[in-house]
Amino acid sequence: MTSDPMTTTDDFQYLDIAKMIDHSLLLPTLTPDELEAGIDLALAYDVASVCILPYYLARCTERLAGSGVLPSTTIGFPHGGHTTQIKIAEAELAVRDGCQELDMVVNISKVLGGDWQYVREEIGGVIEVAHAAGRKVKVIFENSYLQDEHKIRLCEICGELDADWVKTSTGFGSGGATLADLELMRRCTPAHVQVKAAGGVRDLATLLNVRRVGVTRVGASRTREILDPCRQQLGLDPIVSKGGGEGEARGY
Repeated sequence: MTSDPMTTTDDFQYLDIAKMIDHSLLLPTLTPDELEAGIDLALAYDVASVCILPYYLARCTERLAGSGVLPSTTIGFPHGGHTTQIKIAEAELAVRDGCQELDMVVNISKVLGGDWQYVREEIGGVIEVAHAAGRKVKVIFENSYLQDEHKIRLCEICGELDADWVKTSTGFGSGGATLADLELMRRCTPAHVQVKAAGGVRDLATLLNVRRVGVTRVGASRTREILDPCRQQLGLDPIVSKGGGEGEARGY
């Protein structure tokens, strides 16, 4: 078998799939050794990013230096109820620690209460910090708690504020990504804003399904389970890695 990562089928190349994955290392029980193993796995499979517990971000940045895998972390995670000032402070620290992509949770309480000015100002504040430093922001809605009207308004706000992605969920809520939500988010968000699916993308078939509706990133802890079949389908050599680490609640 060839080890060329650019081997193709009619539909995709290996890196088309691997670079959709943010390997998630956010479960609070992960030990430093498990976080290191998760970084090893992400490097071996050449994914898009490692989304890691904020306290370990600086070390993750150090480990990923010179690779094609980006360091990322979370803001206001997982419930979104932090004050705006704390979220902005988290964003500033994440930037200092080398974060390239920030996944922030909206204030779900304010969304449900219809305080759209507050929601806009908070999202805008984090985006301003990130974009000033040349970093990107994924705005997490936590769709399982919202009605379509909330999701649509959030998509509009994120488009107006030039968010880089809208994202379905944290993996710690009552549900994850659904095709209906992903289709709605793609339909209601301007083309310059990408869509990320999180929660429930656990195999290659599901990843390919969400890719077809316009998703460009997925949050996953089951990276090996997605990418081993991908490599097998493409006729590529298997990857031998000691890395692992289940990154999210409910299998993210």
